[in-house]
Amino acid sequence: MEDTLMNQTMSQTLTKENELSTAENELAENLFNAYQTHEPLQQSAYEGVVTDEETAYRVQHRLTELKDEAVGGYKVSLTSQETQDMFDSDSPLYGAQVKSHFVSSPTTLYRSDLMEPLAEVEMLFTAKEDLSSEDSLVELLHKTKVAPAVEVPDSRFSDWFPSLSKYMVMSDAAVGGYVVYGNEVDTDKLFTDVDELANVTCELFHDGKKLKDGSSSEVLGNPLHSLHWLVEKLEQQGTPLKAGQRVSSGTFLLPESLGNGSWKATFDKGLGAVFFDVVD
Repeated sequence: MEDTLMNQTMSQTLTKENELSTAENELAENLFNAYQTHEPLQQSAYEGVVTDEETAYRVQHRLTELKDEAVGGYKVSLTSQETQDMFDSDSPLYGAQVKSHFVSSPTTLYRSDLMEPLAEVEMLFTAKEDLSSEDSLVELLHKTKVAPAVEVPDSRFSDWFPSLSKYMVMSDAAVGGYVVYGNEVDTDKLFTDVDELANVTCELFHDGKKLKDGSSSEVLGNPLHSLHWLVEKLEQQGTPLKAGQRVSSGTFLLPESLGNGSWKATFDKGLGAVFFDVVD
């Protein structure tokens, strides 16, 4: 009897902690409306609504529910010192991504489906089995597939980069747009040890012109660190990373504005390339 009462009390406490205030729920609903209509919100209209991480993820979780689509995976943001400094943060953050927004290369993205998109070059992992915070980096190497990717961050707020607050970024599913990914292979077949993943370089091209290059070491020193951070974070929040889910682990370089035309990202170490077009 005592255990039953204790469990009921704990359940009520958790429910109360996860309840959104009226203002938080309104923000989630307005984010979802902007997600559907592509009519941007103004950050100033929500001043003081989200002021901490717990609240921000609570809004994000509600936004994800409203999308009414399976979560295909996650994106990890703020994985370099430079991007953390931009958003006044001392740690990464994540956003849930619906399944339809992970698309394989080559593909075409349409301007009508985008708002203010950017391009980031990333390493994408796919869990071959459920992942655990107790997994070492070596175990994550064996339990995943890896692929080249270009993530297309895109916010529901206007004039968002880099002025959007960290907590609004979190609320807005880490400004998730699309993730275009290339050929997936077993991570341990492409890389013989963990350290090799820290030494992958990339080049980003637009209409045949090289824009910049970058390195996987920008992603918390090694993209597997980013994956492990996410697995641990999700587990703490009661939503562990499941087999089949994908993770865009963090950008190798500062983002570029995503204009119309042909885009290409190439990677060394046998990782491959990603191709896509952006059209009206």
